[in-house]
Amino acid sequence: MEADKNLQIRPDFFYKVDIVVIGAGQAGLSAAYHLKKAGIEPGKGFVVLDDEFAPGGAWQHRWDSLTLDNVNGINDLPGMGFADAVNTNDVTLQANIALPKYYEQYEKSFGLPVVRPVRVREVTKRNGRFLIHTNGVQFNARGFINATGTWKTPNCPRYPGWEKFQGRQLHTGEYHHAEEFIGKHVIVVGGGISAIQLLGEISKVTQTTWVARRSVDFVKGDFTPEIGREAVAQVEKRVREGLPPSSVVSVTGLPLTPAIEEMLQRGILDRKPMFDEIIETGVRWKDGKTLDADVIFWNTGFRHSLDHLAPLSLINDKGGIEMTGRLATQVTKDPRIHLIGYGPSASTIGANRAGGAAARELVSYLKL
Repeated sequence: MEADKNLQIRPDFFYKVDIVVIGAGQAGLSAAYHLKKAGIEPGKGFVVLDDEFAPGGAWQHRWDSLTLDNVNGINDLPGMGFADAVNTNDVTLQANIALPKYYEQYEKSFGLPVVRPVRVREVTKRNGRFLIHTNGVQFNARGFINATGTWKTPNCPRYPGWEKFQGRQLHTGEYHHAEEFIGKHVIVVGGGISAIQLLGEISKVTQTTWVARRSVDFVKGDFTPEIGREAVAQVEKRVREGLPPSSVVSVTGLPLTPAIEEMLQRGILDRKPMFDEIIETGVRWKDGKTLDADVIFWNTGFRHSLDHLAPLSLINDKGGIEMTGRLATQVTKDPRIHLIGYGPSASTIGANRAGGAAARELVSYLKL
């Protein structure tokens, strides 16, 4: 009996590699490309772990109305242009179809060792190496590049009375199309790009009210490279000081596009201040005013998906992670860890450049 019991107790088996890349979105694929280019052998030297069932990262979950005509920022991955995989002349093509197609072709063309679907549950240290604990195969690595983005961790503030509301509440990540709200009064919460774009869509088919904590700066004129560089520099300065990162949009404001000008003309962008409480039939402000609504649509952003790194205690007493390296992707506390999509690399073009920098710096640090 004791022998049978012992047979059931099996130690964890870990597949040993030099580097693990966590996430196969823009940042992860960029890092993987540069690791292979540096001579690191796919499969033996490095692997990419992705918790999706198919290529495409977060793009495959975007709403159907997001097309090549109105999507904000598609940038070529290194070594293969977007136009090489997709007919970019078809501006009506949905982003949730076009980008997954591009990523799939990219993975195949460069023979990137993406393992999916594998969810990383936590990362721990043992004997000077990292143990990547997953819901499938376990991995043991000398260093890792985290490229998990934010899509899986929506930020939805729980205002007082949340559970009392008798209507529907949803977050950006749950949105499909405006038609699902026809005949309903929708409160759209948030002041970022997604909030403005989706407010515009929904307001064309039903009644809306826009609520945001702050007024939004709509910037006239072109968004120049100089403006972009200055904004990124401000975000980078914060993470190098160990402060929580701010968004690039919070620094630059939103460009005054024709779509936004049309919304201004329709009177849709009449911002109400943030309410203080949710009630059964809607929301209530501090002065006692109430507003009835059928839907509260939270476009309040996302948090960085870093919960699986909690055992490494990277977050400091300021609530941030102190970063170093050429493009601020390297964790100061442990240079064997790189975070892409955190801080200044939280954009498609930023992720591309950061993927290359992280790969090169990690290979150099590990002396591979």
